[in-house]
Amino acid sequence: MFSKINEALRRLVVRVRDDKGQALAEYGLIIALVSVAAIAALALLAGGIIEVFTEVAAELTGAGGS
Repeated sequence: MFSKINEALRRLVVRVRDDKGQALAEYGLIIALVSVAAIAALALLAGGIIEVFTEVAAELTGAGGS
């Protein structure tokens, strides 16, 4: 059983070593896609986020004066 696992790991290591350039490009594309999605989500939620922070600031200002 361990020999099968060992052989599978060896094949995986060989495969990873052969695709270094390709893997790097794929990681770059994934990071770019996640960044674009995060920026889009923040742009869509910006109004709500600003409103929440405004309400919190108003509550804090009111709490300090009491």
